[in-house]
Amino acid sequence: MAVPPSREFGNLTPFVRSEHPLLHATTVVHCAQTVLTQQLLICKLQLAYSGAVVTIYRALDDDTRRIILDELAAHDGQTLFEICSLLTMRHGLGFTRQAISQHLGVLESAGLVVTERRGRSKFHYFNPEPLAEITRRWPIETGTPCKSN
Repeated sequence: MAVPPSREFGNLTPFVRSEHPLLHATTVVHCAQTVLTQQLLICKLQLAYSGAVVTIYRALDDDTRRIILDELAAHDGQTLFEICSLLTMRHGLGFTRQAISQHLGVLESAGLVVTERRGRSKFHYFNPEPLAEITRRWPIETGTPCKSN
């Protein structure tokens, strides 16, 4: 026999239907708490995911950081000195080592760059996984024209 939804608690239905009003109310409250706990967990996961996505987009918002990622994608495992040299020679960018180090820190905190220490040197590697996660979440449909306003 199907139990009709309770008007007091929206569409939540109790697991056990009892003639005792206190037991029935306790069961409905328990069901409501379980559903609210699940919804809270889902919200927390969505917020964590959206926070990570926002961090990635903010990291990609800067031209210099995108150039750094392009260089790392082309030649992985570069030191800060090598990255600074490439940016100066290939792109004519005259940034200080400290400025490039800060850009690398932003990319690293977004998960787009991972580092490995070997002795006194720190090698930087492009990590495409956060971008792949975004494209898995919102896949691009091929063959459909882009809509412009």
